[in-house]
Amino acid sequence: MADRRIALVTGGNKGIGLEIARQLAQAGVDIIIGARDDDRARKALADLADEGLSASALHIDLCDWSGIAAAVEKVAGLHGRLDILVNNAGIFDFADAAPGKASLEAVRKVMDTNFLGTLAVTQAFLPLLRKAPAGRIVNLASSLGSLTLNGDPSSPYYANRFIGYNASKAALNMLTIELHEELRGTSIRVNSVSPGFVKTDLTGYGTMTPEEGARLPVRFALDHEGSGRFVEPDGETPW
Repeated sequence: MADRRIALVTGGNKGIGLEIARQLAQAGVDIIIGARDDDRARKALADLADEGLSASALHIDLCDWSGIAAAVEKVAGLHGRLDILVNNAGIFDFADAAPGKASLEAVRKVMDTNFLGTLAVTQAFLPLLRKAPAGRIVNLASSLGSLTLNGDPSSPYYANRFIGYNASKAALNMLTIELHEELRGTSIRVNSVSPGFVKTDLTGYGTMTPEEGARLPVRFALDHEGSGRFVEPDGETPW
């Protein structure tokens, strides 16, 4: 249907991304699952189909910029616009660590994917988001990206020193702030949303299920929640 919103969820083939895709589909949104692994994307589509939910897959690798351009052309040809972009795809590398110990190669890989890749996807799809009546960009952030919390000894995140991952999420927050200002006066809203401490394949541990972690990003993808914010389940998060 022409009036149904169209959403792209990067890294939507598993974990929080798949749950975000599922919940958006349940809300009546046409879902595009962006994934670099085509087999996993097909499995995700099958899982959704088993629940009576339809979606399509889009091959997209955040580190393949020419491939991102091809993905944009495909979405443009099929839909002509994009209403919702959920920048969920990201990585964590266990060779990442405190600044004095971190593998530089791991830090580069994390930054290339989590920040530069997300910037590349956002930049490429922005023209299609501008064609939507009310575009939404949701950047999957983390409290580990808060400079305030990283510098607060009383914060539960203070001891989690991963210079690559934390810096990539702080850079993602800068993307949110600058995009918010760049898009001021348009119908596009952009926010950093930290889903909470979710157990996924990314880290292997956490206190929330992917289903629980998907709720806040989905809310910001669907509702009028303002723009230029950094939020987590407990409320506003300090930059």
